[in-house]
Amino acid sequence: MSRAMNVQLTEAEVVGKCKKAGVAISAVEPLPSGGTHLVCTTSEGAEQMRGEFKTKLVTGRVKRFPFYVPPSRW
Repeated sequence: MSRAMNVQLTEAEVVGKCKKAGVAISAVEPLPSGGTHLVCTTSEGAEQMRGEFKTKLVTGRVKRFPFYVPPSRW
């Protein structure tokens, strides 16, 4: 099972829900079309969050920013 998913929520909402559920995040980044790309640390955490986000999951291919560098690394 993949640890990555695309969610139609803001980055802050995704991080907040993961924190509340106790699921560790490996990577998180905004999507150009809106929404957030989330990679959980474990597949179990990803499965748990898929349940949390079931109505907000984006299916199919999604365009991502090339060479995205999080603001904390600037």
